[in-house]
Amino acid sequence: MKADAPLLFLDSGIGGLSILGPTRALLPNAPVVYCADNAAFPYGTRSEAEIAARVPALLGRLVERFRPRLAVIACNTASTIALDHVRAALDVPVVGTVPAIKPAGERSKSRVIGVLGTEATVRQPYVDRLAEKFAADCKVVRHGSARLVELAERRLSGDQVDKAEVVAAAQPLFDLAREIDTVVLSCTHFPLLADWLEEAHPNVDFIDGGEGIARRIAYLTKGQSWPDTASQGVAVFTAPPPEGIRPALARFGLTDIKPL
Repeated sequence: MKADAPLLFLDSGIGGLSILGPTRALLPNAPVVYCADNAAFPYGTRSEAEIAARVPALLGRLVERFRPRLAVIACNTASTIALDHVRAALDVPVVGTVPAIKPAGERSKSRVIGVLGTEATVRQPYVDRLAEKFAADCKVVRHGSARLVELAERRLSGDQVDKAEVVAAAQPLFDLAREIDTVVLSCTHFPLLADWLEEAHPNVDFIDGGEGIARRIAYLTKGQSWPDTASQGVAVFTAPPPEGIRPALARFGLTDIKPL
């Protein structure tokens, strides 16, 4: 494996930065290519058939262009729908991002867990299987919110976002069951709003899969060579990037912005 072979991340927008952040912390010298498929943003409102076709085709183009050592689907919706399709289509290791129901089942005291994601993610049979396997003795309630995805994207892009609007968009989940003590943030955009959600619900444990995915990436690349110093990453957009996004990308080491 060449030292300059990058890690490749894909999301419909910039939510996957919540996966890239902890990965950077573990592998600071790893070259990175981050693709925001903003031409199809947000994936959570697309049909399963469209996601199952689009994501493998797009990742195939990215792998051909950038020759990564590993690809990360940094999106719960795309992972729960297209992960098997992608693994069948690519000849590089592929890491998916799925709802962190296992740690939620281990932590919950009330045995009532909330799953907060996109509409597409929360209705997937994959989530049913995770709940049955890791939280069978829990009541698992779900809420899908495209609005939260949009607000997270806008906040990181430097737009003015009202904290009260974020809290209100998540409130339907808590209306389903007052006993919720653990919430799985099942969209990679939502950890970018976690500080406001935690402030509004101080007795609730909010969990996301970012650190676990980072550890998986580190495990799969253990023993491989890396550059001697940290490299600046590349951000690829499938449509013109949002205004004001450069400072946010730079905080994650993405200083070179390119079209696909």
